[in-house]
Parts: sequence; structure tokens; C-alpha cells
Amino acid sequence: MNTIFDNTYDKKLDIKLINDSLNGSKKALESLIKRHQKYIYNIAWKMSGDPDDAADITQEVFIKVITNLSKFKKNSSFRTWLYRITFNHFLNTKKSKMEGWITDFEQYGNTLEAIPDLELTMEDQMLLEDSIKEGQFRCMSAMLLCLTREQRIAYILGDIFGADHLVSSELLDITPSTYRKRISRARKDLYSFMDGQCGLINKNNPCRCRKKTNFSIQNGFIDPENLRFNIKNEKSIGTVITHKSERFGDFYNNKYSELQKEMPFSESNKINLFENIINSKNVREVLNFK
Repeated sequence: MNTIFDNTYDKKLDIKLINDSLNGSKKALESLIKRHQKYIYNIAWKMSGDPDDAADITQEVFIKVITNLSKFKKNSSFRTWLYRITFNHFLNTKKSKMEGWITDFEQYGNTLEAIPDLELTMEDQMLLEDSIKEGQFRCMSAMLLCLTREQRIAYILGDIFGADHLVSSELLDITPSTYRKRISRARKDLYSFMDGQCGLINKNNPCRCRKKTNFSIQNGFIDPENLRFNIKNEKSIGTVITHKSERFGDFYNNKYSELQKEMPFSESNKINLFENIINSKNVREVLNFK
């Protein structure tokens, strides 16, 4: 499966769908939205740390895009236009629930250390395998929130979704040099924390996902019957993208981003937002569907 971040991106298809949408084709608009919404949603999920907030962000972005569709200059890339609107929207929106809880690496590290370690028997580890993985993914997601929003977006684009520095800088409307500095700083801060905290990266670190699971279940942080990161029903990010992240800078190490790529690429009904979008008053005021 090719992603919209690699060189196979079809600009002409987007232009055709935009023209047909502006001429009143509901089917074309649906195709345009569905062509991009999964990536918008999954990036929003990584940026906000919460699937419900990600759904809200995705809907808000597409309403903003559709109501301004006639202003899009068709000699340019719709992908670039769409993602610049997405990232500007995120940078200027209020903090998500998770962003309000997690402030920086020091605070999050203290939070992890405060969770008591409760060993599991081998039998319990097998029974709670999905919940242990849930705890790992929640922890990885929380680490991203310790980055500044600008660093987080750069890291998500480059090291998780594999966009190269030229595409990433274009989508973020910054120079390639600025992008490289931004992602380099994000890597340094994130990897430094993981090196000193995460047992998956450094076996000398005492923090283990399985040891935090019982406490998380007992205190309602993880519900084994309602897992937020349901990897069994979703593909991982690593299986969705078909190209590798760039490696520039001595600090890059694949093992860090590979852990992030194990997280699911959601295709759930949370992102089936088309009906909500087209029923928006603002959208219906600017488009006359046939």
C-alpha cells in the first residue's frame, strides 16, 4: 500500500475530484475525503494522544477545507494545501485532554515511576497479553506528547509515517534545513528519555510494561474489554507505509521509531465522518450536491 507521503501521490486525481465536487458531485467529495481522512485521523491521533479528540480534529479540518475548496489554486498540490491547513489547525487549537495531563518528559517520567511494579505470572502474562500491549502503546503515545507541538509534528511525519525531509518541509511550510533541525531536536529529546526510562530500549532500565498492567487495570486506566489500541483489529503503521524513514544525523537509531510504528493505523468507524461533514451547515451552504 502506497502512502500519500511518497512519490506515488497522484495530484491529477485530487484535481479531478475537486472539480467534480465543486460541480455538485457528492460521490466525488466522498472519494476526496476518504482518500485522505485515514492519514489525517491517524496523524491527529498521534498529535493529540486521544482517538476522540482526533476524530474531532479530523472533522473540523475537513469542514474548513471543504468550505474553502473553491479558493484552492489548482496549479498547486492539494496534499500540501490540506496538510498545511491540518497542521495550522492543530497548532492553534486548544490542548487535548492528554496534552493537559502530560506536560514534559520529567513530569511523565515521575508519573511512570509512581506507578507500582506488580509482577505477573507467566499465565497472567498470556491472559493479559493484549492489555500489556495496550499499556505499551499508551506509553509510547504519551512520550510523543512530551515533545513540543512543532517537534511532535516533525517527528510523526518523518520517523513514524516515513515522509522525507523535502515532503515534510513542504507540508509544514518550512525550509528543509529548519525541518531537519526540528526533527533532530525531537529525536534527541525523545531518545534520551527512552534510553533512561524504557526497558524495551535499554534492558538495564527497570520500567517494564507488564509490571504496570495490573495497577492500570485495577485503577481503571486500562479496560481489557475496551482497548483503545486494538492491534488485533487494525494494521500497524509499519505495515501500512511502504518506504523507510530517512536517516540523517548521528543520533538516529531505527529501534526507537520501530516501536512507534508498532502502534495501530486505525481504520475504525471513528473516522467514517463523511455524513457528519456533509451535513454540516457550513458545508451545505457552499456546495450544492446533485
